[in-house]
Amino acid sequence: MAEITISKEEWQKLKLKVERKYRELSEEDLAYTPGQEDELIERLMSRLKRNREYVVFTLKKGLANLDNNRL
Repeated sequence: MAEITISKEEWQKLKLKVERKYRELSEEDLAYTPGQEDELIERLMSRLKRNREYVVFTLKKGLANLDNNRL
C-alpha cells in the first residue's frame, strides 16, 4: 500500500509542480487514477532513477502546500 493518498483534485495541482521540476516526464509517466498511488510511485522511480523514499518525499512535499509553485 502506498505511503500517501492523492485525490484527483490534488493530483491536478501536484502534476503541474512535478512537470515543472522534471521536464523529461511525459503525460504517460504522469498518468494517475485515484487509488493507484503505488503504480505512480513505481513509474516515477523508474523514470527519475530515484529510490522510493525520494519519490514519496517529493510527492508529500508538493502536497503539503498545493497553493505555492515550489516542489
